[in-house]
Amino acid sequence: MTERAAYFNIQLDDVSITSLTFGKEFTAAIEAKQVAAQEAERAKFIVEKAEQDKKSAVIRAQGEAKSAQLIGQAIAKNPAFITLRKIEASREIAQTIANSANKVFLNSKDLLLNLQEMDLESHPK
Repeated sequence: MTERAAYFNIQLDDVSITSLTFGKEFTAAIEAKQVAAQEAERAKFIVEKAEQDKKSAVIRAQGEAKSAQLIGQAIAKNPAFITLRKIEASREIAQTIANSANKVFLNSKDLLLNLQEMDLESHPK
């Protein structure tokens, strides 16, 4: 600017730009670029989330498989494990019913707890 002003014999000491506007095409191009960048980030996030969900599902499945394997081993070693699981299930059912506002009357068969029919003695193999 100082060179251009010097051509007209004007000396500039200080310049303040108070209003600056860009053309419509330039402004639209900048906005389009920002929108494209945001869409790319959104797509990247979705891909990363899908990968994490996939890893989570694999880890969950591995944990469930290990759990099933350990339960199978426990049942093979000691059939009383099934009895213990029945008692735990019965306690959970009883707790749920006890906290219910409704009144329910059940016999031991409905609670999965047939104590007279259960063999509570441990029979090692």
